[in-house]
This record gives sequence, C-alpha cells and structure tokens, in this order.
Amino acid sequence: MTNSPSTALLQTTNLSRRFGGLTAVNNVSLILEPNELHAVIGPNGAGKSTLVNLLSGELLPSSGTITLTGQNVTRVPVHRRVHQGIARSFQRTNVFKEMTVLENVRLAAQAAFAPAGGLFQSSARARDLVDRAHAALKRAGLPWAASHIAGTMSHGAQRQLEIAMTLASEPKVLLLDEPLAGMGQEEADRMAALLKSLATDHALLLIEHDMDFVFKVADHMTVLVEGTVLATGKPADVRNNQAVQHAYLGGHA
Repeated sequence: MTNSPSTALLQTTNLSRRFGGLTAVNNVSLILEPNELHAVIGPNGAGKSTLVNLLSGELLPSSGTITLTGQNVTRVPVHRRVHQGIARSFQRTNVFKEMTVLENVRLAAQAAFAPAGGLFQSSARARDLVDRAHAALKRAGLPWAASHIAGTMSHGAQRQLEIAMTLASEPKVLLLDEPLAGMGQEEADRMAALLKSLATDHALLLIEHDMDFVFKVADHMTVLVEGTVLATGKPADVRNNQAVQHAYLGGHA
C-alpha cells in the first residue's frame, strides 16, 4: 500500500506542539489510509503519546493541521472528533471496574450516540445502545464476557474491553496507545490477532514498544526521535534504515 494524500483517511501536515521551550512534536507529517495498521515507534520521550493526544483532540497543536476524510479537524474538540469517527484507547486501563463489561461498553455507546443533555431515553433508544454494545463486544472478541464485572477480568481482557469501548462509537480511526502494555505472550498474541482483524475495516494508528509485535503486524511505520520523523515506510524498509538502527543501537531505545 502506497501512502498518498489522495487516499488518506487521517493526515497531519507539519504538526507541532510546544510546551514552553520544549518542542514535543516537531513538524510531523503522516498519512493513515483506510484498512491500514500504522505503527508509530521511537524511544521514550520521542513525542509519540503527544502525537496521539493531538490526533484525538486531547491537546491542540501549536502549528500544523490535521484532516479527517479531507476535513480540517485541527481545532475540533474531543467529543466532536468521536462523532466524526476518531476513537482512542490509553496507555493505562481506563474502564469502570465495578461495572459489568456490557455496562462499560453501553456507556461508551451512549456517550457517542445519545442526544446531548438527554438524561432520559426511550426504551427503543436504550435497546439500540445495548445492541451496539453487544456488537462491539463481539467485534472485540468478548461476547462471552458481557455479564462479568470488569475489574475481575484479566489485564488482557480489560485491554480488549477498552477496544470494545472504542468500537462502540463506530469509528473510522482507532488510536491505540501501547495496547500490549503489561501483557503476557498468550494475551499479546490474542491482541495481535484482534488488531489485524480490526484493520480489515478500520484504520489503526498504534504506539507500541514491543518491536517483535510491531514488525509482525504493521503495514506501515513511522519512527519518531525527539519529536521529529526519522523514517517512515514499510516495516522491512524501516528495519533496514541505517538512521533508525543508529538511533536505537545508540542507546536511545
């Protein structure tokens, strides 16, 4: 797959974010295409999480633009980006642990689809949200867990639940920040299979430190170092890039 602006689903152009005298993201341009799993890698402090926060709307850029399906969303707030098709997960598990798995996903669907300020819903609307939640759980590989209390689930299953919660908004783009963090090998393999499956009908941009996983599942990769794009391309090209090898072998990884 060749990345080009004409086929871009999500695109950044010269995106930067400064915190006082520190430039965390520096003129980053990248393209995420439909049905693509795009991994962003780099050493700690490279600006990866800041980039995801900019794409999701958690942070606003100091300069540059973000477009979604050709529409400028650079200054669009988080909730509107969700409505327009961008959903994200976080580095740390972010679920309501005392609630059931189904309740977690239903609340995510309600946040995305319920009318603003609507405290009361018709029975048909409530059923629609439950149906959306069940569909998201099935897509995330958790249909068996609907009645389980979220906090009693394994770490890997809770990460799957987070993905189900993002799917409840029926997104075009999934932003996943270290989805394998804290997982054992069996859970990581299950997550890898899930993400590859999701890439058949979503665009995924993920941050991940597990290089074996990244090179196994990614269609395209971008390497950040000190907030700047060092290299971008297919995994084989990135693996053989001398500048990337030097950055990691030089003690930054």
